Amino acid sequence: MWLKPEEVLLKNALKLWVTQKSSCYFILQRRRGHGEGGGRLTGRLVGALDAVLDSNARVAPFRILLQVPGSQVYSPIACGATLEEISQHWDWLEQNLLHTLSVFDNKEDIASFVKGKIKALIAEETSSKLAEQEEDPEKFREALVKFEARFNFPEAEKLVTYYSCCCWKGRVPRQGWLYLSINHLCFYSFFLGKELKLIVPWVDIQKLERTSNVFLTDTIRITTQSKERDFSMFLNLDEVFKIMEQLADVTLRRLLDNEVFDLDPDLQEPSQITKRDLEARAQKEFFRAFFRLPRRERLHGVLDCSLWTPFSRCHTVGRMFTSDSYICFASKEDGCCNVVLPLREVVSIEKMEDTSLLPNPIIVSIRSKMAFQFIELKDRDSLVESLLVRLKQVHANHPVHYDTSRNEDMTSPVFHSTSMCSDHKFGDLEMVSSQNREDNEKEKSPLLNPEALRAISQQSGSQSPDSRMSREQIKISLWNDHFVEYGRTVCMFRTEKIRKLVAMGIPESLRGKLWLLFSDAVTDLASHPGYYGNLVEESMGKCCLVTEEIERDLHRSLPEHPAFQNETGIAALRRVLTAYAHRNPKIGYCQSMNILTSVLLLYAKEEEAFWLLVAVCERMLPDYFNHRVIGAQVDQSVFEELIKEHLPELAGHINDLSSLASVSLSWFLTLFLSIMPLESAVNVVDCFFYDGIKAIFQLGLAVLEANAEDLCSSKDDGQALMILSRFLDHIKNEESPGPSVGSYHAFFSDDQEPYPVTDIADLIRDSYEKFGDQSVEQIEHLRCKHRIRVLQGHEDTTKQNVLRVVIPEVSILPEDLEELYDLFKREHMMSCYWEQPSPVVQRHDPNRPYAEQYRIDHRQFANLFKLVSPWTCGTHTEILAERTFRLLDDNMDHFIEFKGFVGCLDIMYNGEMNEKIKLLYKLHIPPALTENDQDSQSPLKNPLLSTARPLVLGKSNGDTTDYQKQLKQMIKDLAKEKDTSEKELPKMSQREFIQFCKTLYSMFHEDPEENELYQAIATVTTLLLQIGEVGQHSSSSGSCSQEAGEDLQASVPSPDQDSVFADTGTMPQDPQAFPVEVGREEDWTVSLEHILASLLTEQSLVNFFEKPLEIKSKLENAKINQYSLKTFEMSHQPQPELKLKSL
Repeated sequence: MWLKPEEVLLKNALKLWVTQKSSCYFILQRRRGHGEGGGRLTGRLVGALDAVLDSNARVAPFRILLQVPGSQVYSPIACGATLEEISQHWDWLEQNLLHTLSVFDNKEDIASFVKGKIKALIAEETSSKLAEQEEDPEKFREALVKFEARFNFPEAEKLVTYYSCCCWKGRVPRQGWLYLSINHLCFYSFFLGKELKLIVPWVDIQKLERTSNVFLTDTIRITTQSKERDFSMFLNLDEVFKIMEQLADVTLRRLLDNEVFDLDPDLQEPSQITKRDLEARAQKEFFRAFFRLPRRERLHGVLDCSLWTPFSRCHTVGRMFTSDSYICFASKEDGCCNVVLPLREVVSIEKMEDTSLLPNPIIVSIRSKMAFQFIELKDRDSLVESLLVRLKQVHANHPVHYDTSRNEDMTSPVFHSTSMCSDHKFGDLEMVSSQNREDNEKEKSPLLNPEALRAISQQSGSQSPDSRMSREQIKISLWNDHFVEYGRTVCMFRTEKIRKLVAMGIPESLRGKLWLLFSDAVTDLASHPGYYGNLVEESMGKCCLVTEEIERDLHRSLPEHPAFQNETGIAALRRVLTAYAHRNPKIGYCQSMNILTSVLLLYAKEEEAFWLLVAVCERMLPDYFNHRVIGAQVDQSVFEELIKEHLPELAGHINDLSSLASVSLSWFLTLFLSIMPLESAVNVVDCFFYDGIKAIFQLGLAVLEANAEDLCSSKDDGQALMILSRFLDHIKNEESPGPSVGSYHAFFSDDQEPYPVTDIADLIRDSYEKFGDQSVEQIEHLRCKHRIRVLQGHEDTTKQNVLRVVIPEVSILPEDLEELYDLFKREHMMSCYWEQPSPVVQRHDPNRPYAEQYRIDHRQFANLFKLVSPWTCGTHTEILAERTFRLLDDNMDHFIEFKGFVGCLDIMYNGEMNEKIKLLYKLHIPPALTENDQDSQSPLKNPLLSTARPLVLGKSNGDTTDYQKQLKQMIKDLAKEKDTSEKELPKMSQREFIQFCKTLYSMFHEDPEENELYQAIATVTTLLLQIGEVGQHSSSSGSCSQEAGEDLQASVPSPDQDSVFADTGTMPQDPQAFPVEVGREEDWTVSLEHILASLLTEQSLVNFFEKPLEIKSKLENAKINQYSLKTFEMSHQPQPELKLKSL
């Protein structure tokens, strides 16, 4: 690798480097101790120094220096990991530069010319493109060279970043370098002559955590299935851990979570991942989670600024986030002030005059005639320019419709306000669409409910008591005052004051509208006019598995509520659920969606309820409602950690916190709607729409804390379940104006003694006061950490289920099967690492049955076959692997599963002789053997050399024995024993028999009994030739055949002389030496019974196929060689000689 020239004094390096070559202007040097035999002390000391020190001299074991005659100053211009690499650079210098330098008279001109040339070469190298993305390109280039030389990965394995650190092996630290690539965590150390290489795929990491040991207070622990590794002594441990966590998360999502992979474009281009990209991705994830925006929203910039907050009459310090469709603001002080400005609501973005009091200000005006003033913005001009471009694009894609005639809701005092910026009245945000568009949609979809179901049911129901209504009016008055001061649209200032109002419970008349604003579903609603109506028309009347599930659950959704005791409510629920399943078939319909949607329909119009459901399923509860409910399981795991942190006594009493998951899972999936009285649970939903999942976490902790004493005294999980269920069933809402509706799953409706009642407002207030300190950033960090564990838990479940099915069907030991499964999965994963883009069918799909989740193609199978199969045939092994794959690929989809792979291996290792021969037989007839087979053009495809005389074998005593009668009897016996129900295998043709013989011949190579086996197979082959010719004679009646006139008196031919294996170019030319009978090739056949009976006549062959085979040593070698085999395959180089132990 060419290096940027830097001046050094050679005398400082005399102890560390040895000169190999030199010329007038260049010196090639080798690192002292590198390549020296005997492990000299100097070499070990230099190696130790290299491991500990981070110096320029530590670039690589070889380097080239530029020297100017008469000067003591030298410049390194190239380095190399091997002698071959550095020699290429030396040759280039000799051929291109050495003769040119003699024309220069000035030494400085020589140095300048060479340095300029080297810098030009560096600019041309492809690796420099990668390096330019890093903070220190030169050092990154050096690390990249070392990474490639030390681990020999394919080019597709991209290095992301690297760190100097210490790896602990027990109590012994090893100083070295940690390399983090897109698929692997690698560590390298060379200390006192000992080299240590560690490679851990990210998909194998089951736990990634910060911990401490006896010696160090802070370490990073990597836990895999079999080992734990501790890394420490980082300069910036926080940064390292964050990068490692993000890489593990990204890789696991990309390779193990198919549902998220399809939704996130960033995961589909791993080759583009850099350290900077990971930091940007983390910021983008935080942005989307904090403001609960759509997954497709791309973050463009984050800027420090201050926002004028009229309610506090000052500028609030914070950060501005700009994305495709939003401008957002978050104060530095958590909860002080947040603002979400959809560009759809923005009218103008303007620069104001720059003053000392208002530096770099801009004004963002919105449709409700509010204005937001931002100051202290860096690079204001380019920011405004980019915002205006996006504003124009948003308005072009979604034209704004202004409402000229306000509806009833909008003229109410709540939704009418005075501007904070001026004293004049202003019109409100049109929340759905223009009046004309509403009329058109009503004509188009007359069945859609025009208002919330609660309003419909109240028209015919009894009114609430006056005291409750008066409290409701007080709440409305408080919210009206808040709207006047803080704004009433989606662009309102969100402060701690509004959080307190939400915790008290949103008034019934405002609940649906505020849910729309807090979730920003109002923007989706306004941006997609007519979308829901079209979905309803397209989806209604279609029958499928999803619609059957929906129909089954319709009448189970809030059956106690009057709104769902008639067809109006049931029909609306059916339309919303079916339309959403049609919109998002990946989710379709999941249980608990019916309960949530029922409550949304009570407080929002039908179309509004649909968009609220979209916001919950796709933004606020990501990955909750899919095939494996990964999101809910991750949050359950996060909840367990929060219990340990906030309620340590309770966590200490309950040994297995996962037992709480049977109770708490429904808290998260239904937002407490299924286990709490409805009038209380809607207050929880209020908090959820304002604060997101944080509200559910803290309320869950409050519930456990309120029952901690009883739970600690409980005897078992059943009693704990009863305690929590009774408590939740007796949570009341004294301020609710509506009739009381019991919980969906009330366990205890008839209590023998009165149970104390808990007010929901008190419980929510306690949850905020005691457990409200969790920030969005902390929750997202915990989610990232626990997603690794949950996904690996699913992988373990898949593995155990596959093994449970396979173990009874094979004789391989369970522990060996487990290692085979790991090899099988790793082979699949390596193709996903380095073969991009991978076909969709090849990707891991968790929605498939367990046995079908991991499949391999013919190349992956060939690699595994070479590594673990006992039938190694030298160069013939790959041909045999291809035939085996075709045999196992019975459905012709070009992939095989683990069960088929193991079943084949089981026959090879543990099958009886007849099973092994039968497998070999199948491998040499269609479909395993094809006309286009690699080995089909063998010279042995010509008609066989044969004799028509009885087979006579030479014996030591000179006697002869005729085997024909004995052979006929064997065939008859085998035919009797054959299972009549088994389908008879087709007979083997001449060409197929040739290939069968070649395979046997190759299998015996390098066997200890090689000579005896060759003699035996030659004998059996000659015998089978005669059997095939007997069939050929009988099938070609009327044809004339020429018989030889002399008996062949000869001993058993050696393998070199055997007619079956002889090359046609070396065959004898004398036709009398081996009489030839040329018949039609298709008439020559031999059956499995013939072959098996013939093989049984030779004891050495019987011994070969019946000898016990050990798979453990093969598995050990496979683990060592699997990566190197794949690397060489990817590099298109000759395959390496495998380090295999003998069986």
